[in-house]
Amino acid sequence: MFNKKIGDTIPIKYHVIFWLGYFLFNVVRWGSYFDDYWYSLKSNLVEFPIHIIIVYINVYYLIPKFILRKKYWTYVLSLVLMLALVYLVRTGLNYLLVTEDIWPEAEDPANFLELNHIIAVVLGELYVIGFASAIKLVIDWSIEKRRSEDLAKLQMSTELKYLRTQIQPHFFFNTLNNLYALTLNKSDNAPRLVIKLSDMMQYILYEVKSSKASLLKEINHINNFIDIERLRFEDRVDAEIDITGDIEDVYVPPLLLLSFVENCFKHGMKENDKLKINMSFDVLNNGYLEFTLVNNFKPKASQEDSLGIGNENAKRRLKLLFSNDFILDSKIEGDTYNLFLKIPVK
Repeated sequence: MFNKKIGDTIPIKYHVIFWLGYFLFNVVRWGSYFDDYWYSLKSNLVEFPIHIIIVYINVYYLIPKFILRKKYWTYVLSLVLMLALVYLVRTGLNYLLVTEDIWPEAEDPANFLELNHIIAVVLGELYVIGFASAIKLVIDWSIEKRRSEDLAKLQMSTELKYLRTQIQPHFFFNTLNNLYALTLNKSDNAPRLVIKLSDMMQYILYEVKSSKASLLKEINHINNFIDIERLRFEDRVDAEIDITGDIEDVYVPPLLLLSFVENCFKHGMKENDKLKINMSFDVLNNGYLEFTLVNNFKPKASQEDSLGIGNENAKRRLKLLFSNDFILDSKIEGDTYNLFLKIPVK
């Protein structure tokens, strides 16, 4: 938390402003108290260099060396020795340069090394040390807190980007293989597949650059994905999409919903069966989106296989983005796979 060099966390100009302000305040305060501003100026000119020295020794040496290393008794002993030295130096300089009255603030004359005078001087120095150190602690704490928050955001952003890169590599690999087969057969579907694939790659590589994407674009992207799969599997894909509510100005995590649709093809396209998909998007007035996905599923596949990496990826992204403000529920009922997702979008 503490830095060894003065000004590492607080620019030097603010140190200067603080001490000048504190000095002027003390001069006016004690000058008003004694009705003697010249005495107040002289005494503060003697005492303030001592204040500054012990504050910086405490903040930049004693606390990092002892408090942060949990050597509390050593810190207390060092502070006591420093205050004892300060008492001797401060009292001596005041006597030689300012006034022979050891303690003009007291009602009765005081003597050197008198207990009450020692206590008054020590308490005054502890007040200055505590006041200045508290300011430094609060500033350093706020800087560290902001730095930790920035680091957490960076880590979350990095992890989200990593999770997004895991979504579709197998899809592109399979699509390219299928494109190769279509070109060998000189199929009329090959050019359409190239255009659809190009649109998807453009969206993923160039248009999706933030943590949120337009729901309308995401739905178009899902449609592109399904169209490509239709070209691959021809009449074996039957998909329906139902949209309820106003999807304008609605934003969702990019490529998140597509990961669930991918799972339909990964775990529903078995042997020569036909895949049936029903999905719905319902934008609620309270600022949430409900996404429902139902597709046929092979009962012989285990539940763990049915969820796949895509769902685990999605859960991790949802947790990073929304903390606990989301619902993700998936289950298998007979030969049907059901998924329900509710996320905030406004």
